[in-house]
Amino acid sequence: MKGTKSGKVLRRLIIAVALLIATGCSIISVPIITNASRNDVVNLGDSIFALSGEIQDFLHAWSGQTFRRYALSGSMVSHVSDQYDDAKADNPNINTIFMDAGGNDILIPAVLFDPYNCKVDWWESGLSSTCKNLINDVYVDIVNLLNQMGRDGVDNIIYLGYSYQKDGYISSSKLNKAVTYGDAKMALAVANATAAANYRVFIDPRSTIVPSTDLKSDGVHPNTAGSQKFATLIWAKLQPLL
Repeated sequence: MKGTKSGKVLRRLIIAVALLIATGCSIISVPIITNASRNDVVNLGDSIFALSGEIQDFLHAWSGQTFRRYALSGSMVSHVSDQYDDAKADNPNINTIFMDAGGNDILIPAVLFDPYNCKVDWWESGLSSTCKNLINDVYVDIVNLLNQMGRDGVDNIIYLGYSYQKDGYISSSKLNKAVTYGDAKMALAVANATAAANYRVFIDPRSTIVPSTDLKSDGVHPNTAGSQKFATLIWAKLQPLL
């Protein structure tokens, strides 16, 4: 079923139901953008981009151009791969991708039942081996996805990591050790994807995003100030490529 249209619809339904159970709220994503003034520049990812769309709003305003967007709230790495397939189907001339991926592979299980023990309580000395193993598996999936992009001729990949979380109605500061380990593995994925684009860069936002002031009350998503900070980090890497 993987790779088929029905398979994609089913996987997207699964993440919507999982998030609905986990958060008790509606699943919100801004509309995708399939046609833009710069169709060769594509955004992929999860709700960091897709919940409000403000990161891309800033990038559009600063560049005076528009970019395609396929990011979808709740997406795991497999769903970001689906987004990439959709983008290629719409227009295969993709030169630059700015994206994130992997956060929901850890967050959604942690919010539901935490079966991988990715939350670290005060009495625990560090991140569990089961959570590390989960993130190691995500690392492999990310390397495979980035390598596929490179083989398809994508020249530039800008990969946004995740900020520290705060205690909110979705996420928790107990996940911050998982964020630290995950960002390190994602940075390695970007570096080690040897078949990927010639220019690829990982952005670590943890020293820039202040959870107490830059995140919404859910504990994970950027508010307007946080979105502007995320966009500024991306813009420094994206602007020279336009």
